[in-house]
Amino acid sequence: MPLFEVSGVAVVFALVGLALVAFVTEIVPNDVTAIGIVTALAVLEPWTGVGARDAISGFANPATVTIIAMYMLSAGVEETGIIRRLGVLLAEFTDGSEFRALVATVCTTGPIAGVVNNTPVVAVFIPMITDLAERTNTSPSTLLLPLSYAAILGGTLTLVGTSTNILASDFARLLIDGRDGIGMFEFTGLGVVLLLVGSAYLLTVGRWLTPARIPVDADRVSEFDLADHLALMRVREESPAVGLSLEAFDAEHPDVRVLQLRRDGAGYAGPHSEVPIEADDVLVVHGSVQAVNRFREAAGVSHLLREPVTEDTFESPATEGTLARAIVPENSRYAGEVVAEAGFHEYHRTTVLAIRRAGELIRTEIPQTALQAGDLLLLRTTPASVRYFDDTGDLIVVDREARSGYSGDVDPERPPVSPKAPLAVGILLGVVAVAALDLLPIVIAALGGVVAMVATGCLTTADAYDAVSWNVIFLLAGVIPLGLALNETGGAALMADLLVALGGVLPLVGVLFALYVAVGLLASVITPVATIVLAIPVAVDGAARLGANEFAFLLAAMFASATSFVTPIGYQTNLMVYGPGGYEFRDFVRVGGPLQLLLAVVGTAGIAVMWGV
Repeated sequence: MPLFEVSGVAVVFALVGLALVAFVTEIVPNDVTAIGIVTALAVLEPWTGVGARDAISGFANPATVTIIAMYMLSAGVEETGIIRRLGVLLAEFTDGSEFRALVATVCTTGPIAGVVNNTPVVAVFIPMITDLAERTNTSPSTLLLPLSYAAILGGTLTLVGTSTNILASDFARLLIDGRDGIGMFEFTGLGVVLLLVGSAYLLTVGRWLTPARIPVDADRVSEFDLADHLALMRVREESPAVGLSLEAFDAEHPDVRVLQLRRDGAGYAGPHSEVPIEADDVLVVHGSVQAVNRFREAAGVSHLLREPVTEDTFESPATEGTLARAIVPENSRYAGEVVAEAGFHEYHRTTVLAIRRAGELIRTEIPQTALQAGDLLLLRTTPASVRYFDDTGDLIVVDREARSGYSGDVDPERPPVSPKAPLAVGILLGVVAVAALDLLPIVIAALGGVVAMVATGCLTTADAYDAVSWNVIFLLAGVIPLGLALNETGGAALMADLLVALGGVLPLVGVLFALYVAVGLLASVITPVATIVLAIPVAVDGAARLGANEFAFLLAAMFASATSFVTPIGYQTNLMVYGPGGYEFRDFVRVGGPLQLLLAVVGTAGIAVMWGV
């Protein structure tokens, strides 16, 4: 191999290695890493073979545009309220049974995720499933992990089920002669088998392996272990606080936050209230032990040590404030923001009391903490702010009580469904039908569906843009050129040598199984989108050199990358349930590991039977 080509392969492999390290460690956000890849590929064109035009080609790739459109179409259906109404039907079906709740969770999420992007499905379902757990006296932990896994399985049903399928279709068009992508329902048969097998596992073995990390009817204060960070303080007569408003008094003590004032059986939400403080008032304050002790001395208040603060402290007496748990979604504008600079206190009268992140509880130095996607926040907030967070999608509010607090005349037990719901669902199904019948390319059908959604009032343009996970789009557009570079420099062929070597000691079906397992494990460590870009060129090239079915190997890489269960970081829906379920990293290994191995066996066998190797 000429020196120039060897150097090119080395450079591209170095970029792949750096990208993998960045994806795993998240030193910078993944979308920023992807943009860095685009820049590096263009700058290093003499070695990578990818010029500036090719480096940015991912932004114009049909798969990228299709995924943007599908995010918007999913939002159009979600906005009608039809999925929220489904939560009422689920509650009626379960009739207080824990097993029925699990059946309802798994058997509804999967099919819906086959046509609606599974990430917004899980975002909508998390509050519903949490409420369902409460109604059935069940730990939410036992339902939320199956929710995520069922949504992932549902993504294997159709071409539009998940972004990896759409991307795989584009690779099939580019890499396999005579193929014009993948049909809408071409692999649905195998997807149904995987969904049925996975659902059976979740309802049996998985049910016993899934831990109940969050106790049934858990007190929010104890759930976040905040007993030492909340205190009741009685205002003494000589206190300098007497006569000051809650807001003015709170501003004088920045290390603590006054959350509530209690007086003669009445309560006033702090710290923005203008209510003047009087002697013998009781204040509920939040801060570190050291800050609370300094506050006690400086403010002239007495610590009521024998009266612990619980969730009931905030609910009785009733005030306009509410406790709420909220998830930071991946496309939230708060992701990466330091709490003190996010404007919670100033603009939304909201205090972040604690953060649950990857099994870790953060309760001190919260104002200086940068928020991350997947964080579960315990908030002291207002109904109006809950509505704002819910409308913008910047936070996913988990608790039904907090969400129903702003509903006004709307019955929280029967959320409204827009009259345009049949129209929105019809447009989505029309897009699927047009693409399935090959009347139009899927990218054009999806864009036409977005136009129809907006033109008919099912979706506003602002909501359409807000619905897109732009970080995922930038990630996708950034890693696609990396796949091109692997092909241009011969890097994909070099990695395909491993498959060819395996073919010397294993039958073709064994090589297919090894590929399925390896790709699934890689997708559990980095994103499925990045995995499929790296894996499919290798899979197709290796199959061609083995004389095997190239499409079968492509499908193995596609299914494996779309079904990553072993870690909470590989798939976005796993990250979304991580905090609300109170899970530990090992829970995903314990429940998802056997499931991933089981589906690798079933998936490999299904591909071999249906398409041959």
